[in-house]
Amino acid sequence: MLAVKKVLLLAIAASSASAFAFSPRASVNSAAKTLSVPAVTQFPAKTSSSTSMALSATGGAAAVAEEESGADLGETLKVGSYFALWYLFNIGYNIYNKQALNALAFPWTIATIQMATGIFYFAPLWALGLRKAPKLSMADLKTLLPIAFCHTGVHVGAVIALGAGAVSFAHIVKASEPVVTCAANAALLGEVLPMKVYATLLPIIGGVAIASMKELSFTFLALAAAMLSNVSSSLRGVLSKKTMSGKQIGENLDAQNLYAVLTAMSTIILIPMMLAVEGTAFIPAFKAAVAAGSFTNKSLSTLLALSGATYYLYNEVAFLALGKVNPVTHAVGNTIKRVVIIVASVVAFKTPMSTGSIIGSSIAIFGTLLYSLAMNSVKK
Repeated sequence: MLAVKKVLLLAIAASSASAFAFSPRASVNSAAKTLSVPAVTQFPAKTSSSTSMALSATGGAAAVAEEESGADLGETLKVGSYFALWYLFNIGYNIYNKQALNALAFPWTIATIQMATGIFYFAPLWALGLRKAPKLSMADLKTLLPIAFCHTGVHVGAVIALGAGAVSFAHIVKASEPVVTCAANAALLGEVLPMKVYATLLPIIGGVAIASMKELSFTFLALAAAMLSNVSSSLRGVLSKKTMSGKQIGENLDAQNLYAVLTAMSTIILIPMMLAVEGTAFIPAFKAAVAAGSFTNKSLSTLLALSGATYYLYNEVAFLALGKVNPVTHAVGNTIKRVVIIVASVVAFKTPMSTGSIIGSSIAIFGTLLYSLAMNSVKK
């Protein structure tokens, strides 16, 4: 219990620091860029009735200033809440996922369960009209299919990596994703970036190399699976740019609905792949784990459900959080998040990290921050 409390306090403190460090900026562009999707068109917000009355009344300017100050505070608190939930759900996912993989060494089946769990979240929202359901043609689905395959690879690779090695090591390797992204953009899109961007890749490559050599729980499977996740993520971004840029894809396909659609498509893709790789051996393994006395049917089912729920929710909240801040805050928040997850996993699972691994991971993560800041300056 003490370890869990430390993890929660760490997440809240870090999320507050990253969220409050910069002024929030209401925009859906950052959320859309998470999957490299064209930004949703924004319209000017209508003047509220209370603001209109303040403008027409004596001393209206002061009233407006006071109202705007209160609105800014409310927006900042909202952003802080999003960041806190993003971090907490992300930490929860990594802990629940690792516990599930420790109990049942079936990463493909667990990845499928986690992906499918999201359907039980967004499908009722669509059915009840609480969220506008997307309307997609067969042509739209064909456009999204390659992106869905990449989305599947991102998740499966991460789950296999987390099962094959320490959570901390998987996230250290995941920090090298910008290197793969630059290579994919250059090879497939012909995109050549300024040298200052490429220079930021050096500490990432060096840091991951140092951390891998000094990692006490190093396995080639964890390294390969984490790199599969990186490659899939980079290709997902490239394909999104190539196939979706400037196109109108269906109706009501905002960032959150896009993620939901990809989740549903990835679930359909994963089911036959899971059966081909692991078959139905998960069922007797589940029964054996319960028979061993470590879990009950309810507790093990709950663990799997929580790993799936936190997986979908941390991505859902990430869209909300990243859509409210500027790119610099996004970069800082994402960097702090990775550090928090690594530290939280070390605390939760008592995973030893060598001095070399700590130094290497610090260099790599700092390199990802420099890369994000350099890319932001290039886009301006």
